[in-house]
Amino acid sequence: MTLRRESPGGLVRLQLVVIGLAGALVLTGCSGDGKPSDDLQIVANPVAATAPVSPATAAKPAGRVLPATGVTATAMDASTRTLVVALAEPPSLRLVNLDTPDAAPRDVPLAGPAERLTITGGHALASIPSKSQLARVELPGGVLASVDVAGQPAAGREAGNQLLVAVRDRKALDVFDGGKLTKSISGKIYSADDVITTSANSTVVLDRLRTAVFAVDVAAGTVGEGLRAGDGATNATADGFGRVLVTDTRDSALIAFSTNPLLMRQRYPVPGGIYGITYDTKRNLAWVTLTERNEVVGFDVRGGEPTEKYRFATVRQPNSVTVDEQTGQVAVGSATGEGIQVIAP
Repeated sequence: MTLRRESPGGLVRLQLVVIGLAGALVLTGCSGDGKPSDDLQIVANPVAATAPVSPATAAKPAGRVLPATGVTATAMDASTRTLVVALAEPPSLRLVNLDTPDAAPRDVPLAGPAERLTITGGHALASIPSKSQLARVELPGGVLASVDVAGQPAAGREAGNQLLVAVRDRKALDVFDGGKLTKSISGKIYSADDVITTSANSTVVLDRLRTAVFAVDVAAGTVGEGLRAGDGATNATADGFGRVLVTDTRDSALIAFSTNPLLMRQRYPVPGGIYGITYDTKRNLAWVTLTERNEVVGFDVRGGEPTEKYRFATVRQPNSVTVDEQTGQVAVGSATGEGIQVIAP
């Protein structure tokens, strides 16, 4: 097998690139009988992967643990020194001052449980699929506004003056400009579960059902090539090199895709139920949670393959993770009510 290394984000194994190119071609290829083929769908009735169930904690969680019940998502806003935590019951966002974590937090009630959080320009976006809403919360004050979405918004992300919303049930990426829906982009996607924008000005949609990623041309309003992302892609984030990093939970791997063009560049084994992911641009660290082991691991991703730098014991069921790029602090949320863990590596 040929082995090549390029830094940053170069090829790990030449074979991986061949696989990626094949995955892109099957979307438009034909089978021998002249009928369209689709190798991205490997079973007749695909089911999205979920976080493996965690055992009881065997080690004391690192750092400190703040009280919270039923954390569904976490995010950090370094500019306002705010840790944002989505709670399932009652549905709300908890705003914690990172400089005074022992002070009473501010809770912002939501119409329903938030599934995913993103931070842009001093405010948090929280997707509420059960209520067909995307909540927008100013930080650190907590002023709440909402955007109505037709369907089930799985994630929202701002790109310049536009708001991009992945709508799961409609298999679409909705584009809002000035608060108004200007276009809805669909095609090839089975389930729009997340939207990621990269430093290379690329837009990618994560499809958990097809366990795939799709390039989207927002200006043209089209869905481009798609590539398989392992056997059970669950979460994704952008790194500092224009790539998209994806957790393959079923096959225990961290996968890196370049986005211009869309190609698989790395596939690194990470046993233990890899699930949540976040990225520290300042330190080039990808943090992932391992729910089967109640651990969080930090990988340096600057080289030809990820290099483990940190590994910490966590609270039980660490489904979500976020990082403060100013200080490097990592926050892990327990989905079973064991709190919010804050670690200073």
